[in-house]
Amino acid sequence: MTSEESQARALYEHLQPGDRVEVVHGVTVGSSATWSTTTVGTVLRRERRRHGLHFRRSGDDKVYSDVLILAREDGELTTITMDEFTRLRRL
Repeated sequence: MTSEESQARALYEHLQPGDRVEVVHGVTVGSSATWSTTTVGTVLRRERRRHGLHFRRSGDDKVYSDVLILAREDGELTTITMDEFTRLRRL
């Protein structure tokens, strides 16, 4: 885990409802392209969600992801999955 990843993890653990954050997502497209997008919003909650869609399934299919539920300025709600390609910053 890089220093940037550990800082994002520490910030994620301390986020509270009402905090404003900026999240930069890195998305790999194909074998050579990476796209980046930024989402700004107010934290409604953070949670750990169970799912079974994962490229390395565990024996009992219990796979979890940390997610942020944000309210954007226009009122839209969005869910962001935190991973090693996600950068998080409190505003």
